[in-house]
Amino acid sequence: MPDLPIRLLLIEDNPLHSRLVQQLLQADAQLQCAVEAVERLDEGLTRLAKGNVDLVLLDLVLPDSQELETLWRVRLVAPQVPVIILTGLDDVKLAARAVESGAYDYLVKSHLKGASLGRAVRYTLGRARARGGEWDSPMFRLAQQQFLKASQYMNLDDNIRQRLLFPQRAQMVSFPFLRDDRSQVETVFGYRVQHVLTMGPTKGGIRYHQDVDLGEVAALAMWMTWKCALMRLPFGGAKGGVRVDPTTLSKSELQRLTRRYTTEIIDMIGPDKDIPAPDLGTDEQVMAWLMDTYSQQVGHTVPTVVTGKPVVLGGSLGRKEATGRGLVYLIEASAAHLGLELAGATAVVQGFGNVGSHAARFLAELGVRIIGVGDASTSLYRRAGLPVEALLGHVAEHRVLAGYREAETIDSGELLELDCDILVLAALQNQVTVENAAQISCRLLAEGANGPTMLEADEMLHERGIFVLPDILGNAGGVTVSYFEWVQGMQNFTWTLDEINERLKATLLDAFQRTLARAQAKRIDMRTAALIEGVSRVTEAKLLRGVFP
Repeated sequence: MPDLPIRLLLIEDNPLHSRLVQQLLQADAQLQCAVEAVERLDEGLTRLAKGNVDLVLLDLVLPDSQELETLWRVRLVAPQVPVIILTGLDDVKLAARAVESGAYDYLVKSHLKGASLGRAVRYTLGRARARGGEWDSPMFRLAQQQFLKASQYMNLDDNIRQRLLFPQRAQMVSFPFLRDDRSQVETVFGYRVQHVLTMGPTKGGIRYHQDVDLGEVAALAMWMTWKCALMRLPFGGAKGGVRVDPTTLSKSELQRLTRRYTTEIIDMIGPDKDIPAPDLGTDEQVMAWLMDTYSQQVGHTVPTVVTGKPVVLGGSLGRKEATGRGLVYLIEASAAHLGLELAGATAVVQGFGNVGSHAARFLAELGVRIIGVGDASTSLYRRAGLPVEALLGHVAEHRVLAGYREAETIDSGELLELDCDILVLAALQNQVTVENAAQISCRLLAEGANGPTMLEADEMLHERGIFVLPDILGNAGGVTVSYFEWVQGMQNFTWTLDEINERLKATLLDAFQRTLARAQAKRIDMRTAALIEGVSRVTEAKLLRGVFP
């Protein structure tokens, strides 16, 4: 669903400079800003006191305040909001003193250009986020809360509980890459987190997204640990990411970014140590670049350093669609448990990327009527059913659903609340909350995304009798076929697509039946049951290996 714009407060009394700043921000394709402009400091302070401001662009010389006093008054009202100073050429020394006093950067108004303004905004927000505590992420808090809930049900030993609350290893890097015009060197933050090394090599995807931070990557690594253990795969959980908007990068920029990121984390990864894979914002081409960069460094080709790569480079048949296909296998099993006939059932799919689009296609092949779909650009609805192949064709041509005309456009919130049999969540985290859980109207909620349902909303859905297919089970098809790819690479042997799909289905249904049996026996929800299955396996391994030294 659409990301919230950067909420920027511009305090500038010169109308020409104010208009220039707003025009430059509006023209920047890498930024989505909602700008509020005021001419006096007292107006700005009143607005800051209301909250919900991400960044302040501040002129130090205003009708009602002068020089450093202007900055001090802003920081007194909103000490956590980063400030960039807008200065005239004759006030540069004053602006430098303001930076020494706590402002993040300054820009000379007479030399203002779109590139320098946009970069200053992006860098300032990145630095503020890093200073503000990378671990403090809603996603990481959710992962920890889910783990602690499962730990309480299973009466987990306190030593194990404390050990598993945080990842075993985490690397945070900042690195540059060149933009295509060669005049800009962009600096971004990157991460690689390994949650548990006890189970074997670690495994987990790499995502490129503008909201990636250490807490989010740690949460994803933790979920990957439980997912691999639930599937009985010989991996611990890992995850990586770069805080960047990949949609603003050219293919050559994306390649340079990927190769530099790979060199930064190269000591952490390897076919026997940590095996990356695609995730949000990355694909098999990115994995090919990563594999090539790693291979160049070690001096020989190492296909098994990544999974999810092109088949011609040692990738596995069926890997690209594995998460969506696996989700539909599990929807079939869940529907059979609920007594829901799929032929003629209705479904809504939130998210139309790799997971959501494949899930929609496979559901349609089973006779399910897809009445609603949505992505970051728009949400579409047609009660009679949407033609999935036409939607796939539109996205192949235009990259997004926006512009498709054979359906009604609705709000993203409305999409989640449509009356349907199956709701597939294949977008981002935190989609079902206490605010909208009561309006969810489906029999089966299938999670293809990571962390789409908040813990309190989970309980509300359970009380309402909505069957939730949790993420660590629902989207495990990707890592399962990644395991198959890794095994094929290690053995220099290739399986057919039918063999892969049969093995995938058998692995997922075994995990589903174990989870369902535990949920029914303990009278708990499927998410808690799945977590207990995974945590129990990790706990057993840790106790057997003991503590060194």
